[in-house]
Order: sequence, then C-alpha cells, then structure tokens
Amino acid sequence: MTVAETPRITRDELEQRFRALQDDLRGKASDRKDRIVAIAAGAAVAVAVVSYLLGRRSGRRRGSRVEIRRF
Repeated sequence: MTVAETPRITRDELEQRFRALQDDLRGKASDRKDRIVAIAAGAAVAVAVVSYLLGRRSGRRRGSRVEIRRF
C-alpha cells in the first residue's frame, strides 16, 4: 500500500475516538475516587490517633508533679 492508497482519517473519526477515550477514563476515575477518599480519611484518623497517643506519652515523661501542703 502506498501513501496515496491509504484512507484518510476524518475529523469526525478523531473526535469520536477521543470522546470514547475520555468517557473510559472518566468512568475509571469515578470508580476509584470513592476508594481513594475512604483510604485518605482512614489515614487521617490513624495519624490523629497516633499523634494523640505520642503526645500523651511525652507529656507524662516530662510532666512534673507539684505537691502543695497546707500547714
């Protein structure tokens, strides 16, 4: 086949294929979006709990106890 014999690609064919590609990518992204949001929320909660626990521990180690006596 020579260059002159190959069929030409029209603008409509290109648009149709690009739209099909975009629709496919949008479908995959929306399916994964819920999962990603759930994982991010779980990670945020885990970080908050770990930082709270580490803060309590360091506060106990460095905390001083003051005893007040009344005479």
